[in-house]
Amino acid sequence: MSLNFHKSSPIGVFDSGLGGITVFNEIRKVLPNENLIYLGDTARVPYGTKSKSVVTEYSRANVKFLISKGVKVVVIACNTASASALEILQKEFKDILIIGVIEPVISNLMILDNVSKVGVIGTSTTISSQTYQKRIKEKINVEVFSQSCPLFVPYVEEGIVDGAMIMTVIEYYLTNLKQRQIDALILGCTHYPLLKKPLSYFFENKVRILDSAFYTARELKKLLINNNLLNNSIHN
Repeated sequence: MSLNFHKSSPIGVFDSGLGGITVFNEIRKVLPNENLIYLGDTARVPYGTKSKSVVTEYSRANVKFLISKGVKVVVIACNTASASALEILQKEFKDILIIGVIEPVISNLMILDNVSKVGVIGTSTTISSQTYQKRIKEKINVEVFSQSCPLFVPYVEEGIVDGAMIMTVIEYYLTNLKQRQIDALILGCTHYPLLKKPLSYFFENKVRILDSAFYTARELKKLLINNNLLNNSIHN
């Protein structure tokens, strides 16, 4: 795929709110020479309780805004938008690369050893879309258990990422997954890495926690290299 963008053009990243900052920060670590534009749609957060059509409409507007800023790639740093709108947006905006956060983490799951039970947590819309569940089952023979955690996003947006309050909510949502004795847990929302510490504590450090932000940044680097769009200059 040959794209007519300058290597120094920025990368656009969007999310429904602050959660996508986890993806932004990982991209900054992996691609320190890249220019980044972050769009956090805090006026309409959360996306996770809204319908697929509404999330797609919001995502389309976000992509159009980022394209108007001259970005060379759009990263959908939102699992709900990735599940609801990625394929639609890729078809509508054929002249620009658009990637989501779901496939990178599933690709990593495929190469892990000793994983037979996988937990997936996310917003109500992400979980009800069955995107993670279907994609995982298509690629690897494991049991998949899913759980929506609608209160996690508002807690993170309020800065409540540790302490008794969040542990109570974690216990409420995830006791069933703990009883299933899962081997790996996919954080199916980019807000959730901010809860990695209490989640690890809840699972007694016995469960591999897979952060989509980490894997998305590395997939993005491959994408830029393959399309000759990597910015190697330190003078942006």
